Amino acid sequence: MRSNLRNQEIQLDGTDSKLIELLYENARTPIAELARAVGMTAPSVNERLKRLEDNGVIDGYRIDINPVALGYSLMSIVRMRQHPGKHKQLESLIKAIPEFVECDKVTGDDCYIARLYLKDISDLDPILDRVAEIADTSTAIVKSTPIKRRLLV
Repeated sequence: MRSNLRNQEIQLDGTDSKLIELLYENARTPIAELARAVGMTAPSVNERLKRLEDNGVIDGYRIDINPVALGYSLMSIVRMRQHPGKHKQLESLIKAIPEFVECDKVTGDDCYIARLYLKDISDLDPILDRVAEIADTSTAIVKSTPIKRRLLV
């Protein structure tokens, strides 16, 4: 179980930041290689990583999937504002459509902003038709992503 320190700011030193950067580039980097890169012993690096995990700084280790390799050549951003009384229904629908890979609940004119992957532009309307029954939508096709998700450290 993770520590309850999540709401407290954790101070990282240069070694912590370097370890996080190395793991962000390749989460499968062996401990021995991380240790060499930061000039520490493997047990010391292991302790640091455990502390970063326990304090909630490292929240998990993941892989990145290339959607294009799976045939998803288009990405769109869908902004949604649910119809009155349809909040839970919209959230459930978004979760049920696997092409929605990420969704944020936001303030402002919209209620949700989501990323939607498509194999073909013809796949867009059937998905939007399902959503339109309970929400107003505004959709943009993503041309490129000049800044991918990046580290905060």
